[in-house]
Amino acid sequence: MTTIVPALAAVIAASVATTTAASAAHQTQAKDDARSGYLALGDSYTIGEGVDDADRWPMQLARGLREAGIALDDPRIIATTGWTTDELSAALDAVEPLGDDWALVSLLIGVNNQYRGRPVDDYVPEFTALLDRAIAYARGDARSVIVLSIPDWGVTPFAFAGSFDSEVIAEALDAYNAAAARICAARGVAFVDITPVSRERGADTDMLVEDALHPSAAMYAEWTARALPVARRLLSEPRTDTRTEASTE
Repeated sequence: MTTIVPALAAVIAASVATTTAASAAHQTQAKDDARSGYLALGDSYTIGEGVDDADRWPMQLARGLREAGIALDDPRIIATTGWTTDELSAALDAVEPLGDDWALVSLLIGVNNQYRGRPVDDYVPEFTALLDRAIAYARGDARSVIVLSIPDWGVTPFAFAGSFDSEVIAEALDAYNAAAARICAARGVAFVDITPVSRERGADTDMLVEDALHPSAAMYAEWTARALPVARRLLSEPRTDTRTEASTE
């Protein structure tokens, strides 16, 4: 039997402990790197009313990230035309458990709240609750969540044909978006403002599908161009698993 002096034994034990810790850290990092799920939450703008599945903006975003070298699955989309914040929340309650290990979660919701004439004061707590759920789905890491602003449908031919007041719509949507931006800032969530391009290009026929209201693939490409660099930056940063941090406190 080999005899090891106490000092040497201590060095060996420390070395083994360090190696084990390094191995565990490497395995944890590898597991983090393997996270590639994308959850997209919203309404008609997320489901892509009137466009092919591949042309939805979350699909375009996932492709763009993969082309940039970031492994990301095509999105799991939970969205339906016409949904308001409370209806999206109810849908999330009804689906199977979504887990809390998504690499990216996007949220775009609120246009139907505005369309139905609901006050911003009602939108704020409902949007806040949805945003908190989105963060929870992403390991509690706010940097894994992006929110897109509500586009301005008041500039579309549909709105003009229906004699909607574009100024009233714009004012209401500005209030909604300002509220969402403040909530995102308070939680450290990236807020991507696609409303300006919706106003600049939203009346162009090539930016709309046949109903003259919902965006076309070309408009979704404009949104993706604004969301892509933000998502790419976020997904390139080291991730934080706040679930582990919470359990060790």
